[in-house]
Amino acid sequence: MSARLPIGVVGVGALGIHHARHLARIDEVELVGFYDISRRRTREVEAAVGVRGFADLNTLLHRVSAVTIAVPTVSHAEVGLAALARGVPVLLEKPLAATLGEADALVAAASHGGVQLQVGHIERFNPALRAAERYLDRPGFIEGRRLAPFQVRGTDVPVVLDLMIHDLDLILHLTGGSEAVDVRAVGEAVLSPHLDLAHARVEFGCGAVASVTASRIARDRVRRLRLYQADGCLSLDLAAGHGEFLRLREGWNFAEPACQEDLIERIPLEAPRADALSLELLSFIHAVRGDREAVVSGEEGRAALALALEVSAAVARGARAVPAAS
Repeated sequence: MSARLPIGVVGVGALGIHHARHLARIDEVELVGFYDISRRRTREVEAAVGVRGFADLNTLLHRVSAVTIAVPTVSHAEVGLAALARGVPVLLEKPLAATLGEADALVAAASHGGVQLQVGHIERFNPALRAAERYLDRPGFIEGRRLAPFQVRGTDVPVVLDLMIHDLDLILHLTGGSEAVDVRAVGEAVLSPHLDLAHARVEFGCGAVASVTASRIARDRVRRLRLYQADGCLSLDLAAGHGEFLRLREGWNFAEPACQEDLIERIPLEAPRADALSLELLSFIHAVRGDREAVVSGEEGRAALALALEVSAAVARGARAVPAAS
C-alpha cells in the first residue's frame, strides 16, 4: 500500500469545513491541517475536526503534497498561485477565478510547473449524471433550472457565478466542450448588489441549444436538468440524485390507438449512492498520485467561467450578445 498523501485545506468556512471533515476520514490521505484567515474560525474548526490550524499559509504549503482551496472567489487566484508556485497540486473550488485573466494565470502556472490543477465542479459527480451517462447521445436541447432560497453566503458574486455555473459546466461537458456561438440573457439584482436571478439561452457550434435559469431568491430548492436527443429525453433530478430516460417503445405504431404508457418506455436512472464531495476529493487524490486524469481540469474550469462571464455580460448589455469568449 502506498504512503498516505499529506494534504491540507485552505479556507474552512461553510464549504471548506466539509473538505476538512471528509479528508479526515479518507484513509488514503493524512490531513496535515488547514489555514484560515480568521483566528476565531481556526479555533472552532480545530475543536470540531481535531486537526491543526496553521498560523500562516506558507507554513502549511511547506508541509503538504496537495491542497484543497475553498476561500472566497476574489482570493482564488492569489491562494491558488501561491500553492502552484511551490509545486503543490490544487483542487480549487468553483468558479476557478473571478476574471479570465486570473483563470489564465492559474492554468498557465499549473501547465508550466507540471502541477495538477482540478476545479471543484461537484455536479460532475452527481449520481443522476453518472447513471445517465450510458444513455447520452449528443443531446440537441438542454434545459437547466437551479433555484435556491436567499442566503448571504455567495452574494459576493452574481448568481451566474454562484449557481448557474454548475449547469454551464455540465452543459459544456455534455456538448463535448463545443464553443458557444450565441449567448442571450436577462436577469435582475433584487436582494444583493449582484444578479440574483438570470436566464440564458446559449447556442453552440455543434448545433445544440441550452436554456438555463438560476435564482437565489426562490422559495424552494430545485436542481433539474433535462436533455433532449434523437432517441428520447433524460430528466435528471440533481437534488435527489436520480432521474429517468423516456423513449418510444420498440415496435411502436402511431396508427394504432394507444395510451402514453403503451408508447413510452420509462427507464429509471439510478447510480449507487455515494457522497459527491467524497468522490470529488478522491478523484483529486488519485489524479495527484497519477492514477487518472483530473475530472475537471483547469482548462475546463476556465471554459465554464468564460461562458458564465459572457452570460453576465449579456444581461448587462440587455441585447443580443457577441460570441462567448474562447
